[in-house]
Order: sequence, then structure tokens, then C-alpha cells
Amino acid sequence: MRRILDAIGNTPLVELGHLVPRDSARIIVKLESSNPTGSMKDRVARAMIEAAVADGRLRPGGTVVEYTGGSTGISLGLICAALGYKAHFVTSDAFSDEKLDTMRAYGAELTIIASEQRKITGQLIRAMMARAEELSRQPGHWLCDQVNNRDGEAGYHAMGEEMWTQAGGRVDAFVQAVGSAHSIHGASHALRRHNPRLHVVAVEPAESPVLAGKAPGSHKIEGIGIGFVPALWRREEVNEMDAVSTAEANAMARRLAREEAIFGGTSSGANVVAALRVAKRLGAGATVGTIIVDTGLRYLSTDLLGAKNSN
Repeated sequence: MRRILDAIGNTPLVELGHLVPRDSARIIVKLESSNPTGSMKDRVARAMIEAAVADGRLRPGGTVVEYTGGSTGISLGLICAALGYKAHFVTSDAFSDEKLDTMRAYGAELTIIASEQRKITGQLIRAMMARAEELSRQPGHWLCDQVNNRDGEAGYHAMGEEMWTQAGGRVDAFVQAVGSAHSIHGASHALRRHNPRLHVVAVEPAESPVLAGKAPGSHKIEGIGIGFVPALWRREEVNEMDAVSTAEANAMARRLAREEAIFGGTSSGANVVAALRVAKRLGAGATVGTIIVDTGLRYLSTDLLGAKNSN
């Protein structure tokens, strides 16, 4: 009999059939919304907690502390509930109500940091990080610290391996939005073992293109664009950077739902915007892979579906 954690991974891969012009490369997407919490973050959460348990940093009955925009917190909440750990997460009203409520559903205690007009900025993320560090000083508490946690990247090796196998052994370019940088480096590491010439494209918010060396700003693409260069980012492993605005990402998420019957979140929309640009440049015969990061169901309280739903 399988446990809930055994359901993480081995997600479906599908090819986009309507959004891609005939003279463009094919675009394949991993449906990470098929993971137990509806997000690829189940992979990284399991990897980080299992590593901490293995080396004794997280002990039986302990409390996992983390700063989170919601998705990693939800996934950590799942792992904690399954393995019997407590959870205390620092988050913000900048993130969707669905995310906050889902973390609570898994039993997590939340500390909420107020944002400025519900926008994501580097200052907000740093404030969340600082508060989580304070909380972790309590006895029996372990700070996951995803932005600096090197154990997370290995959680995405399987995602890259799965993509290669499911694509029939052909992936020419990989496109992925960047938050902590675990997923882009982990998946591309696996893909490059099969195709050393893989072209890797990092996606970030146009309003805050810090990876490209430009000024930070505020945006509403949850899960990416933390407002500063993440500690584990390795520029030398990425061939190209692309910037996608919040408006473009939301519009593409709506198109994905209506034209491809794939309902993903805003960062998934950003991935597909960038993937379409790469596919046009590479042309027919090539294959571009990207990720449907999570389900759009956790963004219904945001402006994902249009102005009438705006916060």
C-alpha cells in the first residue's frame, strides 16, 4: 500500500496543441499540479525535510519553521502532517487567501507579515526571512530556510528525468521561472545529462528583473521574483534570461485554461509566455519543455481571472 508521500512525482507530460504556431517548436509541459498538494513544491519540501531528518537537524516531535509565499509552506505542511512534525510558517497578505487557508488546513501555525498593497518585494521577503529566523531559535525548532537550503535542488532531479523520458528523449530547451532557483537548476541538471547542449531559459517578473542585473520592483507573480538574487542562483548554468510581466502571465494563464484546458497559476502562465518565444525562435522540429508549476485553484481570490477578481 502506498503512502501519501509516494504520490509525489511521476506527473503527466502533455504537449500544447492550440497555443503554439505551426512553424514553432513543440512545447511540452509537466503538469506539476498533479502532485498531492497541486504543486511542484511537494518535491522540494520532501527533499529538504528528509535530508534534515537523516542528519538529525530535525528530530522527532520537532517544529519546522519556514518563510513562504505559500506553495512551499503548503508542501511542507503536507510532509509535516504525514510524518508527525509541527509547522510554523511566516507568510504575508501579499499571497492568496487560498494558500494561507491551505497551510492552516494541514495544521500549520501562521505568522502574517503585512505587505504594501499586497505586492511582493524584496523588502517583504527579507522581513519574512528575519521573522522566521527569530522563531527558529526556540527549542525543538528547525529553520528550513529554502533560499539557502542546498538540499532542495535534488528534489527536482527526478522532474528533469521524467520530462526527458516522457518527451521521447528529445528536449532542446528548458524554460522555468525562478524563485529560490532550486527547480531550474535541479531539472536542467538532469536534462543536461542527456543533452549537454540543452538551452536553459530563466524567467523572472518584468517588474523586478534582478537576475538580469536590473533594479528590483514590486509584482504579483507569486512564487518567483523574490526581489534579490537568490543565494543558490548559478548564472553560468543558464543560457538566457527572459522577463514576463504580471499582466502577461495572468493573461496566458487564462488562455491556457480556455484554449488548452490546463488551469495553472500565474507563474505557469509566465513559463508558457517565455516558452512560446523560445519555440518561435527554434522553429519546427525542436522541443521546448516547461512547467505548469501549480494549480490555478489556489489563486481564485487574486486577479488571475481578470479585473473583476482583483484584490
